[in-house]
Amino acid sequence: MTIIGRDMEILFGALGGLGLFLFGMKIMSDGLQKLSGPKLRRILETFTTNRVVAVITGTVITSIIQSSSATTVMTVGLVDAGLMTLKQAIGVVLGANIGTTVTAQIIAFHLSDYALPAIGIGMLLKLVGKTEKIRYWGDLLLGFGLVFYGLLVMKQGMEPLRHMPWVSRIFVNFSHTPILGVFVGTAITMLFQSSSVTVGLVMALASSGLINLAGACSLVLGDNIGTTITAEIAAIGTNVTAKRTARAHTMFNVVGVSIILTIFPYFVRFVDFVTPGDPNQVIGGTFPYMARHIANFHTLFNVTNNLIFLPLINVLVKIVTFLVPGETQERKFRLQSLEPNILGTVSVALEEAKKEVNYMAEEVYTMLDMVGKPLIENQNAEHALEKVMGKEDLVDDLQKEINTFLTELSRSSVTDKESKEIFSYIYVVSNLERIGDHCESLGKLCKKKKDYGLVFSTKGTSEISKIYMHTRDYLDIIVKALKHTPEDLMERVKPYEVRLNQMRIDMRIHHMERLKTATCNADAGLIFVDMLTSFEKIGDHAFNIAESLSGVK
Repeated sequence: MTIIGRDMEILFGALGGLGLFLFGMKIMSDGLQKLSGPKLRRILETFTTNRVVAVITGTVITSIIQSSSATTVMTVGLVDAGLMTLKQAIGVVLGANIGTTVTAQIIAFHLSDYALPAIGIGMLLKLVGKTEKIRYWGDLLLGFGLVFYGLLVMKQGMEPLRHMPWVSRIFVNFSHTPILGVFVGTAITMLFQSSSVTVGLVMALASSGLINLAGACSLVLGDNIGTTITAEIAAIGTNVTAKRTARAHTMFNVVGVSIILTIFPYFVRFVDFVTPGDPNQVIGGTFPYMARHIANFHTLFNVTNNLIFLPLINVLVKIVTFLVPGETQERKFRLQSLEPNILGTVSVALEEAKKEVNYMAEEVYTMLDMVGKPLIENQNAEHALEKVMGKEDLVDDLQKEINTFLTELSRSSVTDKESKEIFSYIYVVSNLERIGDHCESLGKLCKKKKDYGLVFSTKGTSEISKIYMHTRDYLDIIVKALKHTPEDLMERVKPYEVRLNQMRIDMRIHHMERLKTATCNADAGLIFVDMLTSFEKIGDHAFNIAESLSGVK
């Protein structure tokens, strides 16, 4: 074989193995999140009562979903929504740092012999599985197999590099200059947005003999800094407390790495002392004990970091509050929570979208509430219309942003149930926007009535008041159902829908009778009829939402 042929073989082996490893990590993580994702957010909201429980919760959740990035993004979202305090969030993120080392411990097992059977069984479950749960287990097994097969291909591809002096000299620098390894590890993790990928790559390099234990450990330290970039990105556009959470994550990882660097040679020796096997022993052309040493370094570093910072959480809160100044307050514009960074975690993304849909529904209900006084009392029509039109602009923006977000989410790996939920929300949002349009129409009709000095008859005013109150009660049921949908929702709303339609029919008949007896002005009558139509349309869209929430549509 020529030199060029050998070089290409090494390159293809390394890149192909890395590709399989990355693909396997994604499939395995997706499978785990689909099996457990919907419950994770509720666990985070509930089991973070004190700092120790928060750390344990963060550790367990990250161990389950194999992604510290998903845990930190979820935590930032909860803080931004006001469902978690800064102190609780810091505890969760500390725990996530420990939880992510479980992946490294799993990878360190020599399970490449089982990789191909796992791929075969996993693919079989995906193809013939009759339930979603079985297919998710297929994802898990398929991803597991690809991870270990990818590692094997990477090791075999990189092994010849050990005999190239110029390559060895590059990697030797990491052990002689740990800070260089830290920078490179940080860059790799920022590039792949995954600490597990960096650790897997480092294990492949070390098991192939390209890098010694000290050099590998310096790259792992950098990996712990690089992983903080995900939380920092997720915090963009969020409230002050969420930004402080991300900054705290960055701070204790950077400070922790700095502390370990001051005792780096001794810490590496300690890891070697507590880990069985000689990392420099060669068996069959590879270094079989190196991976476990790297995994243990990763775990012991994060456990040590937790022991340092856990008692200092209150101090850390004060420091990040100083570093990220500003008043803790509710967001005035809720769209900011729909950040693209959470799209990778479907269950979290759906929860965030649900919050925005609920917010949009509340704004639409407020619009209907605003037209009440000018509608019934013929007062403040111009002021009410200005406020309603301002809300209408917000509702239109909400519809566009939520639909864009949900459409993007639908293109990711979602379950059948999640897909139905996504399109249900899109349908709900469309109907909410139309209700907002009709509220704006009511506001314009009120202003027109006031501008032209038109008045309804006493009976007409009474009827408009009744249909308005009925419609408002109807919409109130829908807004509450969006938060917690009752099983008997359709039974609750059907009488409202039937009654609203009948009220419109009866009131039109009464209106025609008043026109005949000249009790009602014809111009005012046109506005009266248009108002009845708007109320009926609001009811129709409310009924559409109820059907969607109940699974009828």
